[in-house]
Amino acid sequence: MTIKTISTQPFQGQQPGTSGLRKKVRVFQQPHYLENFVQAIFDTLEDYQGKTLVLGGDGRYYNREALQIILKMAAANGFGRVMVGQGGILSTPAVSCVIRKYKAFGGIVLSASHNPGGPEEDFGIKYNTGNGGPAPESITEAIYARSQIIDRYLILESSNLNLDQLGETRLGDLVVQVIDPVQDYAHLMACLFDFERLRTLLTSGSFSMCFDAMNAVTGPYAHAILEGRLEAAPGTVMRGKPLPDFGGAHPDPNLVHAHDLVALLNGQDAPDFGAASDGDGDRNMILGRHFYVTPSDSLAVLVANAHLVPGYAQGLNGVARSMPTSQAVDRVAEAQGIPCFETPTGWKFFGNLLDAGQITLCGEESFGTGSDHVREKDGLWAVLFWLNILAVRGETVEEIVRAHWRRFGRNFYTRHDYEGVDAGRAQELLVNLRNRVGELAGRRFGAYEVEAADDFSYTDPVDRSTSSGQGIRVLFKGGARIVYRLSGTGTEGATLRVYVERHEPDPTRHDQDPQLALADLIAVADTLAQIRERTGRAQPSVIT
Repeated sequence: MTIKTISTQPFQGQQPGTSGLRKKVRVFQQPHYLENFVQAIFDTLEDYQGKTLVLGGDGRYYNREALQIILKMAAANGFGRVMVGQGGILSTPAVSCVIRKYKAFGGIVLSASHNPGGPEEDFGIKYNTGNGGPAPESITEAIYARSQIIDRYLILESSNLNLDQLGETRLGDLVVQVIDPVQDYAHLMACLFDFERLRTLLTSGSFSMCFDAMNAVTGPYAHAILEGRLEAAPGTVMRGKPLPDFGGAHPDPNLVHAHDLVALLNGQDAPDFGAASDGDGDRNMILGRHFYVTPSDSLAVLVANAHLVPGYAQGLNGVARSMPTSQAVDRVAEAQGIPCFETPTGWKFFGNLLDAGQITLCGEESFGTGSDHVREKDGLWAVLFWLNILAVRGETVEEIVRAHWRRFGRNFYTRHDYEGVDAGRAQELLVNLRNRVGELAGRRFGAYEVEAADDFSYTDPVDRSTSSGQGIRVLFKGGARIVYRLSGTGTEGATLRVYVERHEPDPTRHDQDPQLALADLIAVADTLAQIRERTGRAQPSVIT
């Protein structure tokens, strides 16, 4: 086998977003495109020769082809071992789990998360460091810088390997170990949750549930854990087979894209509990019978009930949320006397806090929740956490959430996504807002008076690194707020996200529909940013 040095030229735009590099499949299929980015990763790293790399993905289109390229490049660049999921399958939280358990040097995840898959859809790649978490900005910026001057890459001339057979094989001097993608992750879940109690609940005959894997990566994990170890009824897992195009569906666990599950939970014979996860298994949506739990409320409920779960019964060191996420968890943290950190969007910002032992649980409004068990958000973990709470409390999802609201008040909250907006127009909207934040304090918009406004910046309390330009915040007297930011997870155009929130302490008003409860504030958000005039959009694409 021969190591070949291939001459190449940089591609413009290989800049990782909040979750790695995401582009259309046809972009990645260009000659040298994937190879350039992978070599830029390796060129940025130091002292990895002879060490272990973890590799896997969500099974989307182009996953298998990309795996073979990366394996040959890992061999040519001097890695000693690559642990790759059988069939190329490893959920994002499972990659983190395996990195941490086996003290690997790092890992590469092939996924575009909740974005669609298929020949005309999306693909993605990101690097995770030795702590199991997404690479920090210092590394992703170095990778991007290298990608813009790269002139060669190394690759082993070799035939493709069989990644469907468990065991070890060699690729030059590289040991390629094909591992069971579920085993290590399932063992970790059994250490955190009371599987015996969960098994009793799921086999009691008085409790029913449904989990929608959305033809994505969590299917094998849900089958093995829910229907296998916990003995849930066959058929509990919907769409459990990972497909390259996710069955033509959009693997995003929200009220729009998980419509079949939502309809089932709102039907006449609805199960007691419903949940879904996304393309790479790091997001979750939680439903009760005729009841939807927002991601922000879900995080707050998990924190408030963590003492009921074996893995967290000793108490929490602290919690964290991304800045746009509802402040519901802040109230729980205050009641428990633990710190609550506010970070920019992107799971990588939780990593230092987790590594330093300053937080135990964390979450984002974009259907992501996790803890210090791995360094990624974790969809199936959140589902098991909810099941553990339900098993101990013996109440319904709705009863648990309503009791939470009675104690802490309800944070009415919504996110309006304007997808595929012209990138130039979206940037102009944000720039205009950014230029006006200093003038907004004291201005009134209907019943709301602006107390403060800023462009959110963050200084990491652990390493003192700073991140600026993380979203426009407009804070009103009384605690209501509006947040504007552009998403970094799309592949075409721009997605403008507008977050609207206010706290309601009166239990007699907790039954309002959030869109009605927030109607006047939503109108303020449109007027303040001139959304219709600047984007040409009269309505958001998605409301959650």
